[in-house]
Amino acid sequence: MQVKILSAKFDIKDAYKLNVAKQHGAYGQLKKLFDMEPADVVELVKASGLRGRGGAGFLCGLKWSFLPKGVDKPVYLTVNSDESEPATFKDRQILQKDPHLLIEGIIITCYAIGCHDAYIYIRGEYNKQTMMLQNALDEAYAAGYLGQQAGGGGNDFRLDVTIHRGAGAYICGEETALIESIEGKRGQPRSKPPFPAVVGLFGCPTIINNVQTLASLPYIIEHGVEGYRKLGTEKSPGTHLFGISGHVEKPGVYELPLGVPLKKVIEEVAGGVWKGRKLKAVIPGGSSTPILTPDQVETVNLDYESLAEHGSMMGSGGIVVIDETVCMVRLLANLIDFYHHESCGQCTPCREGLGWMNKIVYEIERGVAKPEDIDLLVEIADNIEGKTVCVLSAACAMPTRSYVKAFRAEFEKHLEMGRCPFE
Repeated sequence: MQVKILSAKFDIKDAYKLNVAKQHGAYGQLKKLFDMEPADVVELVKASGLRGRGGAGFLCGLKWSFLPKGVDKPVYLTVNSDESEPATFKDRQILQKDPHLLIEGIIITCYAIGCHDAYIYIRGEYNKQTMMLQNALDEAYAAGYLGQQAGGGGNDFRLDVTIHRGAGAYICGEETALIESIEGKRGQPRSKPPFPAVVGLFGCPTIINNVQTLASLPYIIEHGVEGYRKLGTEKSPGTHLFGISGHVEKPGVYELPLGVPLKKVIEEVAGGVWKGRKLKAVIPGGSSTPILTPDQVETVNLDYESLAEHGSMMGSGGIVVIDETVCMVRLLANLIDFYHHESCGQCTPCREGLGWMNKIVYEIERGVAKPEDIDLLVEIADNIEGKTVCVLSAACAMPTRSYVKAFRAEFEKHLEMGRCPFE
């Protein structure tokens, strides 16, 4: 079931080093790239159907095409490597096992959009990954793949890449908060429009792409639209790095074609639910995605359309398998606590609403809440979603509603017993 595109060099010793990476194809598509016109590269990526792997799933090439034409301003690329979504740990695998794949993807993107300065915004806790990425950038500069004649073939195309470390704020994974942080400001989201493609970093047109998205580009340049679309589904082509954690026998990061059945992935790839226990629920794409019940897992596939049909989302591809011993109220309390803590505080509904939800869910978990507080929790979630500058409030509201809907009897049991029944 596994396909090796993004993870092709993960098991090769020292593949993070330039000499080893080159032996296995790194930077092999740059000559072909620079023989193409930038506009043709944009159209190729658009036709490939590559969707952003950061969570939203927006078409990559289409996003590039939104850049204004004929503007007398520089164009910037910012690479989102913040990866602060709980249960998400795919991008760091690329950064530490094959950083040159990302750098090649950055070169492809910058040539296509006419960018000469790119910034990699990396999660502040990623000390090892930052060091390895910087070493890879140094190697790429020394070999002539970056700098005044980027691409290593004497091309008259300057490209400089800078790493910018975050300070541990989840909100800076939101694209405009990320831009604010790079500019040296407080990491808070901007109101949109204008969108970053028009007014982004330093007030200039900016494209923001996720690490995994850019790492997919060398394969697309090499194999073309048809080669890439052989994998995945019609509307969700290609592969995805899925980080599978929780109660499974074989947790880890697995590259799989989009469209594979979730049940098959849990049972065959991840070894099934651990210790012979029963499946209780699955978080399919990171903590912000609505939870799936065992019945939904039976029929859902891992692609954008199927997950949407089942009331959830692909998100970042962070799959969390939950067994029968888990208290869903306590799990939700942990989740709401995280989002309350990570709110930037700019918007009143998010700042105050998440605190209110946090208080209520902990009272439910301890069994001291009122029965009507369960509905109040959902009501607050409904009222904060869509009322804020960014979607952090929605990232908490959507799973909250799904937990209550799917496991309401468990919430009520806490109040009947006056304590957590799982203690």
